[in-house]
Amino acid sequence: YISPTVKMASSSDSKFLEVKIDGSVAIVVMKHEPVNSMNLGFWSALLANLNKLESTKGVRALIYMSGLRRNVFTAGNDIRELYAPMTSKERHQKFWIAQTTFLSRLYKSPLATIACVRGACPAGGCILALCCDYRIMADVHSSKIGLNEVALGISPPLYWCKVMERLIGHGKATRYLTNASMLDRNEALSVGMIDEIVPIEDLLVASFRAANFFIKMPKGGYALTKYRMRGDLADAWEAYGEEEARETWKVLSSEKVVKSLGAVLAKLSKSSQSSSGGVSKANASGHRSKVLRARL
Repeated sequence: YISPTVKMASSSDSKFLEVKIDGSVAIVVMKHEPVNSMNLGFWSALLANLNKLESTKGVRALIYMSGLRRNVFTAGNDIRELYAPMTSKERHQKFWIAQTTFLSRLYKSPLATIACVRGACPAGGCILALCCDYRIMADVHSSKIGLNEVALGISPPLYWCKVMERLIGHGKATRYLTNASMLDRNEALSVGMIDEIVPIEDLLVASFRAANFFIKMPKGGYALTKYRMRGDLADAWEAYGEEEARETWKVLSSEKVVKSLGAVLAKLSKSSQSSSGGVSKANASGHRSKVLRARL
């Protein structure tokens, strides 16, 4: 058993992530204040980090957790990467491919992967968690999870839908996706979207316990079996990245969606300006549920 209380053997830092390694377990702490908004740099850092850890000798398990001050795992994609007037076709292509490459590779990673979810986990945060092997959620009121893109008048990406469908079944996935549902921790557990609920103070201990359970299995058998169960979807997902980026840009740059996302952005900006914290960025009030519901 690897104790989470011992001093980490090694660590590395970036603008978005802090990575710590304790024996066979790596912890990736997402620390992009205020809500871990997922922009091009964030997804690129996640991808580079996954590639590095998969090639790091001795690392068998990977835990994703939030290092934010507030109870948010990640509020999902930064809307400024999706609002066409604030980005470009070329940047969107890079953004979408970085996102898709990371998620598809995480889904089939030979490492045992655990999502250590504290607080809100909508949209992009939700799919990151769903791509992991095991999901543990803190027993706090703000802990909710779901792919809620329909609330913005757009669809969740194709393979995000497929991942949820495989996990909880076609009927439940269809209902939750079409209704932009954010499930509380108890409902998420009952349908299999998460695997465990623990007190917030026990979240990291529970994540290490799960990691140690998985790495008891021989590495070769674990990784191959995981690929046989997930490789078809993961490979098709990654191969679809460039085409999906082009298709998504057509949708995002359409007059209807530009108008819709522009209204969301205006609400975020207004909420930011009125927040007591005085943060000026458009996504600064991500701790508020209405802001979290606006993420993709």
